[in-house]
Amino acid sequence: MSESHRTVHPVDPTSQQRLQKVGLEYRLIDTTSDADLDGFQRADARGFHDQEPTGEALAQSRETTRERRNLGVFDATAGRLPIATVNSWVTSLTVPGGELDMWAISSVTVASTHRRRGIARALLEGELRAASAAGVPMVGLTVSEATIYGRYGFSSAVPVARMTIDTARAGWAAAPVAGRLLYTDREELADQLARLHDVSRGARAGQIPGWRGRWLRLAGLGVDDKDGAAVRGIRYLDADGTVQGVMAYTLSEIPGQFRFELRIRTIVTATDEALRAIWQFVISHDLVTRATVDLRPVDDPLPWLVADQRAVGVEVHDHGWLRILDVVASLTARTYQRPLDVVLAVDDPLGFASGRWRMRVGADGRAQVESTDDAADVTLGVAELSAIFAGGVRASSLAAAGRVQAESHVIDALTAAFAADRAPVLSIWY
Repeated sequence: MSESHRTVHPVDPTSQQRLQKVGLEYRLIDTTSDADLDGFQRADARGFHDQEPTGEALAQSRETTRERRNLGVFDATAGRLPIATVNSWVTSLTVPGGELDMWAISSVTVASTHRRRGIARALLEGELRAASAAGVPMVGLTVSEATIYGRYGFSSAVPVARMTIDTARAGWAAAPVAGRLLYTDREELADQLARLHDVSRGARAGQIPGWRGRWLRLAGLGVDDKDGAAVRGIRYLDADGTVQGVMAYTLSEIPGQFRFELRIRTIVTATDEALRAIWQFVISHDLVTRATVDLRPVDDPLPWLVADQRAVGVEVHDHGWLRILDVVASLTARTYQRPLDVVLAVDDPLGFASGRWRMRVGADGRAQVESTDDAADVTLGVAELSAIFAGGVRASSLAAAGRVQAESHVIDALTAAFAADRAPVLSIWY
């Protein structure tokens, strides 16, 4: 998809007409206007209960905002700022064995003064229709409220782990790693995060490319970041002197103990050795008795690197949500672990993915998918198909919950085929 197509795809006429009937204007934000961009960002900050952004913060964020398709809902009686926002862009989603175009949705807000007027529905359904019209087969987002998005066919598909480590108790048990760990300044840290994310994101399903503003914020260079000056970075160099891993973190004193908590903002590694070296740094850090990190893969090896696994608390939670629009394009974009021949009956209340689809996976792991009138082997909703798509949710779990219907041997075959070699992960918010 071309850059211009990505950013100026028109507003969805159905949602525009729906909002016009209740006296609201639904339109694209003019990305050539600093005033329009700043108004969008201020409304976004208000919607997420953030502080009013400073002029410097608004200026820093314009580059990222200009690269996206931004829409606002305006109420002529409510001032100049949008009373609702959404933005989107087309990006690459890593899937098992390849990549897939995905319509990424972000900045979904509705002002507290305008709730329960159908605005969120208009925004989200409008984005789905726009993505479908643009020929994008998959939609994704990260969410602040997990109960909203299932009604639109989204499902949690990429769970992640939040880890809390009692470093005083854990004890490092793995063998030392060859190579060196060095501190890095924040400007270099942002560049290294960007480079290594690009290098490593193909290793696990669920990842998407980052962007400059994201790396600046993680490195503590966001001008509105209260903790920015506290951010430190380390880099791991292998035996050849190549940077293979980086970590951004802060240290905060635990009151009354003269001990510290190490709060990890992100870890990005291109090799297992780099990850082990960084974890050893965390576990062995002087005067640190607790460390915390989020957005780690659920199969992170840390519990197997320490002497006391009970010192590593792991909380698995939802993070990456997916929504299939085009069944054929989505299911044929990835590879599968086992041969499979089933007919999927997919129910999609919004109509995008509804139908019966024969899915045949050959010995090479590639799928052929076509519409069929044959009897269904598996009955499921689009949310359930989206949930198992990246390999992070097992079809057998959904069947046990009554959300996928099929005979047990079919569920077993579906579970085995859709599994991923490594747990999927999404290591950023968007």
